[in-house]
Amino acid sequence: MAAPSKKKRSRSRTKPHPGSTNHPRRDHRSPVAQTKPATLRDWIGAARLRTLPLAVTPILIGSGAALLIERPLHWVIALACLVVAVGLQIGVNYANDYSDGIRGTDAYRVGPARLTGAGKAKPRTVLIVALVFFAIAGAAGLAITIRTEQWWLIAVGAACILAAWFYTGGKRPYGYAGLGELFVFIFFGLVATLGTTWVQVLALPQEAWFGAVGAGLLACAVLLANNLRDIDQDRVAGKRTLTVVIGRRATQVLFTVFVLVPFGIAGYLAFFYPIAWLTAMALLLALPAILIVWTYRQPRELVIALALTSGTSLAFGAFLFWAFAG
Repeated sequence: MAAPSKKKRSRSRTKPHPGSTNHPRRDHRSPVAQTKPATLRDWIGAARLRTLPLAVTPILIGSGAALLIERPLHWVIALACLVVAVGLQIGVNYANDYSDGIRGTDAYRVGPARLTGAGKAKPRTVLIVALVFFAIAGAAGLAITIRTEQWWLIAVGAACILAAWFYTGGKRPYGYAGLGELFVFIFFGLVATLGTTWVQVLALPQEAWFGAVGAGLLACAVLLANNLRDIDQDRVAGKRTLTVVIGRRATQVLFTVFVLVPFGIAGYLAFFYPIAWLTAMALLLALPAILIVWTYRQPRELVIALALTSGTSLAFGAFLFWAFAG
């Protein structure tokens, strides 16, 4: 009698209660249980530093174009413009992390894990960080407005922040409707470059317009590389980027056009500003990026193409600044 009783007691101890939530094996395998809190490295990674050159390029070109009208360079205003651009770039990166995470889009990601989607940080925390960077950009923009007394710039700044938020935020994000590249071209190309020139000299020479187009196209190319990497996952998640709409082959063609046209613009400017010929050196980054986009086998390879294109943008902007300032 003792043995059966002992066996019965043993079974009663190992069998979970029907209403109990204590399931060791299931908890051990749960992604939530295995997820570690975000480290400083994770937060820095979520800022996506490889995209920051896209914020620097229009400031370089716009400041160089301003030097064609008036010298010396307005360093304080130029630096304030840089704070605005970088603040918006980092802010939109964290805002995308938050919005895509709460939508569940990042559950299908191929690239580096996000803070929200991977459960490394609370969505509210990521949102607060995004808003802090938007606030930094807004404060710098307000300082520029007060300094230049161009009060209409407040409306432009508000439009920039709204565009940054509604890229993936809100009920109908335009980034999910194939309009991401259009808005990137407008705000990271035209608005950022022309705005930088205007607040320094209150004029817009044609060189600023040419440079703005080049900066905008390269920024769009970076976004195309990113979306090409995620094309299959975005289809599953219902995220209709331009790449999802037009397909893989058309995206490769469009990427190539977006990368090479700025060099054609620089070639035209070189007839008037010879140093602009040096922008051809940026092809050392651009051509490998194009090659990867056309020959990649694994989506992760496109992260390299993205970084190379971002570097191309920075080199393009630096050489144009030199050409205009020389």
